[in-house]
This record gives sequence, C-alpha cells and structure tokens, in this order.
Amino acid sequence: MLLVACSPAAAATHLGDRPLRLGARGHDVRVLQDLLTQRGHAAAVDGSFGPGTRVAVRAFQRDAGLAPSGVVGRATVAALRGAPVPAAYRSTAVATIDPAGLAHAPPGAPPAVIEAIAAANTIATLPYRWGGGHRSFADTAYDCSGSVSFALHGAGLLDWPLDSTALQAWGAPDAGAWITVYANPDHAFLVIAGLRFDTSGRAKAGTRWQAAPRSADGFTARHPAGL
Repeated sequence: MLLVACSPAAAATHLGDRPLRLGARGHDVRVLQDLLTQRGHAAAVDGSFGPGTRVAVRAFQRDAGLAPSGVVGRATVAALRGAPVPAAYRSTAVATIDPAGLAHAPPGAPPAVIEAIAAANTIATLPYRWGGGHRSFADTAYDCSGSVSFALHGAGLLDWPLDSTALQAWGAPDAGAWITVYANPDHAFLVIAGLRFDTSGRAKAGTRWQAAPRSADGFTARHPAGL
C-alpha cells in the first residue's frame, strides 16, 4: 500500500506552513514528494524527508531558477504549485464498466487503485441516502461523500468518513494520475482510472459508475499522494 490516512493533527500541517529540510516528517512532506514526482523529479512518497527527497528538491530548485538549498520554503512551494505537470505523469489506462454496472481496473493499475475499485463496486448500485456512510462505513445506503469515503477507505487511504467540505482539504492538491477527488461544499465525486464514481446519475444509470465525464468547474481537485 502506498500510504494510509494521517491523523487529524498530522493532516492539519499543510505544505508551506513550515520550512521543510532533511529529517522532516509528516503529511506536508508527503505532499511535497508527490508534487516533486508530478513535476518530473521522482521522490519516494513516504512522508520522510530523506537524502533522495533533498536531491529531488535541489534539482527542482535549479530548474525553477531558485537557489538549490535543499530546503523547502514558500518560494519553492509556490514554484512547485505553479509548475506544469508533464503529460507522462497522467495515466492513460482506463477502467471499464460491465453490464451489471461494476467497474474493472485496467491492466497495470496500482494495488490501491484495484482495491478502491473493488470497494466501490460493493456499493455501486446501493441506494442514495443523505448522511449514509458517515456514522459507519458499513451502511445500507450512501450519499456522495459517504460513497467517496467508502472507496478510499477500501484502498486503505482513509480511516474515517469525511463530508464533502472536509474532502476539499484532504490529500494532495490537484488531480492525480490514478485517483482524483472532486469536492465542493455541496457535492463530491471520484474519478478512478478514468471512470467517474458519482451518486449523480445513479438513479438513471443504476450504478454510481459513470463513463461520461462531468464539468469540474466549482470543484476542488485533490488526490492521494503517490496516486
């Protein structure tokens, strides 16, 4: 498994809240490593600022015209967030939906993606109920954020259900290579390996899995670091 969810205290430390250097550990280090990898400077996404991360930071700083100090301050964070994401980072492998409304992971998908899809399949055709899936992951109906939380939990990426507002601040910023959470105060949905997992349209299609994309305008995009 690539990662597990942080505690609320750890998750509250956002990238840019403090300088990061060799020896630092935490959620903000994991987000840093993910951004470095997205920008073409591979770093193990493990939440530990080791020598490999420092090498990646220095390389990025040189490319961005910054002093290659190996210490991540606000200027480096701003440059990372503003740097383009190479197309090679994005996965082109797409999951498929069968006639029963269940999704199948594409060949070569990471284990966490396979597990998230398998978990999502178990509730894909269950009814919608506001607040469903929030008191417990085990429920008979799920709302939008409850559905998203359930799928992420199945992959070991989330320890407790989150509402759509909390999902706006979860994980790392922007779209991921394999899994992206789209959230605003009123709604949340997932895109996993190119398929949308969304309560919107479920009543008509009979499943939360949707092949057709929807506009992300008004949504905050977040993703699990490393995915």
